[in-house]
Amino acid sequence: MLKKTYPYYLANRPVAANADLAVFDKYSGKRATRVALADASAVRKAITAAHKAREAMAAFPPDARRDVLEHCVRRFGERFEELAQALCIEAGKPIRDARGEVTRLIDTFRIAAGEATRIDGDVIELQVSERTRGYRGMVKRVPIGVCSFITPFNFPLNLVAHKVAPAIAAGCPFVLKPAAKTPIGALIIAEVLAETALPKGAFSVMPCSNADAAQLVEDERIALLSFTGGLVGWDLKARAGRKKVTLELGGNAACIVDADPGASLDHIVERLVFGAYYQSGQSCISVQRIYAHADIFDTLRRKLKAAVAKLRMGDPRDEKVFIGPLIDEDAAERVDGWIAAARKGGARRIAGGTRAGNLLPATLLEDVPRDADLYRKEAFGPVALLERFDDFDAVLAQVNDSDFGLQAGVFTARLDHAMRAWDRLEVGGVIVGDVPSFRVDNMPYGGVKHSGLGREGVRHAIEDMTEPRLLVIRDPA
Repeated sequence: MLKKTYPYYLANRPVAANADLAVFDKYSGKRATRVALADASAVRKAITAAHKAREAMAAFPPDARRDVLEHCVRRFGERFEELAQALCIEAGKPIRDARGEVTRLIDTFRIAAGEATRIDGDVIELQVSERTRGYRGMVKRVPIGVCSFITPFNFPLNLVAHKVAPAIAAGCPFVLKPAAKTPIGALIIAEVLAETALPKGAFSVMPCSNADAAQLVEDERIALLSFTGGLVGWDLKARAGRKKVTLELGGNAACIVDADPGASLDHIVERLVFGAYYQSGQSCISVQRIYAHADIFDTLRRKLKAAVAKLRMGDPRDEKVFIGPLIDEDAAERVDGWIAAARKGGARRIAGGTRAGNLLPATLLEDVPRDADLYRKEAFGPVALLERFDDFDAVLAQVNDSDFGLQAGVFTARLDHAMRAWDRLEVGGVIVGDVPSFRVDNMPYGGVKHSGLGREGVRHAIEDMTEPRLLVIRDPA
């Protein structure tokens, strides 16, 4: 179970400066533990330590970086259930989903361990004319320098892993601000990192206020800012100055079910229910908009209604619970309000129920007005919209009628429809034969439009955290 207090980590070392940050059990509402909260001075010291550690981290050999990451893989495996229970408490994540996230944490560090010794360069043929005869060109990738990371509450382990593990593999020192509502997972990761031989100053993990975290955005000694969270990310980018910025800012993901979907409707319903309602819909690639062809609409609607109605809501520690609490009552009240506004505008509820605090039953609606918040914005809760379509090209345009573009799913047996979706959908990824909620931790992941800038996925993050350095050698002979 959780410890009574947790320190923050400054330059690889635990600092029990205070116990100012209370972390609550999201189901019971009771205080679960207390965490040391870093102030502006501590954040500044962490940036200074990371800046001083640049040369040591760059010189830390690739095999040593791999060994650090492999140590983490072993220790996370040994502490598997502790990590899962911490997620269940601090994030309100149903225990099955929590165990799945710990598995992905381990996967991400394992992938990064493999990539640490595969950061290769290129040999460039420079002899393109008589003028350049005798010249040879080579490029290697070198660490970009200090990275600052800001992570959200919904994946307190895996979204931290997608920043921390590539940084270690690339040889970049970093300072991480985890979400104040869910800092425990990141602090356990820091505890494991502190067991390794990483150079002094290589990492700091510091829960802190947004005001004190401004240095992580604005300090010129930081070479890269990686932010995952809400649309405030665009404001952070504007304040970041000359540093490189990567953003993952959410979406309102769509899934198309074609007339011939290429799989049984029972299987598709199972995947849609998972995609829309796992961890209570608090995922950037949660299925929010479902478009079903008229030929299969009525059958799919009936099956979805029955499946959603069966989802059990309650204590996330219960192995049979699928819908746990939202992160707080404000979040649940917002989503519930959007549902009410959509119904007032003409939407009909296919499945759902009454909110109780931060518990909101899985909800399925149809005929949602296209100007409703529930249609246009990111719901980030256990709600999905169902709509009928007749023309495949028209539904592709409908999916694109969004400010977001993270991932989309398409169930179709037609190769031309699959390829047309890949060609036309304005998203970072098209998932054919499954829901947009599918993600493997080595694939490029990110979006377009308001959904963000850049790509995560270990190798792709390493590319952002390194830069090419050219060497040209002239043969004087």
